[in-house]
Amino acid sequence: MLLSHRQCFPGLQTSPHQPDRPKAYFNYGGQGPLPQVAIDRLNEVYREIQHLGPFSLGAGSLVTSILQDLRQTLANALGVSSETIALTENVSHGCNIALWSVPWRSGDEILLSDCEHPSVVATVQALQARFNLTVRTCSLLSVHSDTAALETIAAALSPATRLVALSHVLWNTGFCLPLKDISQVCRQFAQNQGTPLYLLVDAAQSAGVLPLNLSELGVDFYAFTGHKWWCGPEGVGGLYVAPETIATLTPAAQGWRGLVLNDQGQIQGLKPGAARFEVATSAYPLYAALSTAITFHDRWGSVQERFDRVLRLSQTLWEGLQERSGVHCLLKHPPQSGLVSFRWEQGSSAHLVQQLEAQGIFLRKLAKPDCVRACVHYLTLETEIDRLLEQLV
Repeated sequence: MLLSHRQCFPGLQTSPHQPDRPKAYFNYGGQGPLPQVAIDRLNEVYREIQHLGPFSLGAGSLVTSILQDLRQTLANALGVSSETIALTENVSHGCNIALWSVPWRSGDEILLSDCEHPSVVATVQALQARFNLTVRTCSLLSVHSDTAALETIAAALSPATRLVALSHVLWNTGFCLPLKDISQVCRQFAQNQGTPLYLLVDAAQSAGVLPLNLSELGVDFYAFTGHKWWCGPEGVGGLYVAPETIATLTPAAQGWRGLVLNDQGQIQGLKPGAARFEVATSAYPLYAALSTAITFHDRWGSVQERFDRVLRLSQTLWEGLQERSGVHCLLKHPPQSGLVSFRWEQGSSAHLVQQLEAQGIFLRKLAKPDCVRACVHYLTLETEIDRLLEQLV
């Protein structure tokens, strides 16, 4: 069943121009391949909008339906109400919305880990300069247990901490943070201090992989994208904002999509939910394609079944790497995610990635730390893992 399911993903097929180089794709954490049904849906909606008239009442009705459908599809996948979802372009966009909408005061502190993406780090640095904030960093790069992660974060909190920004799955090591426990620690700390404390989560490597119920996790913000593990088109993502958090924020950018207007076009205020953080016109056919991509995965199995397969494959790859001379995995235990990162002691990481791609095996080199990252999806085949391991001799 998986083999026939994979046939629906053109990006996983061997190129007819290179029949002697079968493709083994391990870059889902960078960008996932689109299923054909999503490509077809994308083209179908573009054509339909043009036939209706791009700015006609009919096209407007279609766009409204597409917006509602995607918002509900994402909400279902995350275990939350659709009113808590703002549609964005990607994770970086969502993190920017969250970070710039917080009511900062001079002297406030942001706590990061040393495993955050440069997009988040750069935004935090800009906030630091604009609002005279303090930025502190705790080290999670060498963390191998939930207890160690929790203790590290708890020890780094201070009375001035107003926001903690973390990745659910660390994009470089593949370690999955105990997010619910971290949230509880942050909330208890804030309660003891009598001051607000926001928890922002970068979900680039968790949304589309982990079974999620954000209502239970207790986070304030959860920024995700559709073009990685959900295998949707690039340019569409979302931001979950907890209901109790929305009212404490001021949108950093505003436009008609986030406003309530009366029949005369007069502004009545902001929309009541997370939609207030949206601005204006987007490429709506991409939204339809993402909805299609997300629901297409259910044809193979439930999110729990897919996640269970990811964990089995990650363990298989991790164990195989452990047996290779000159290969050192970043984690001491199989990752509880789809990311398996390792150091290659027999040459440069960049050269290895280049060499493997010449053989049709696609991975990524990371700079911090210097390593190679393989992304294992439920779509990954055991034979692809075997091919990769055979090359590491």
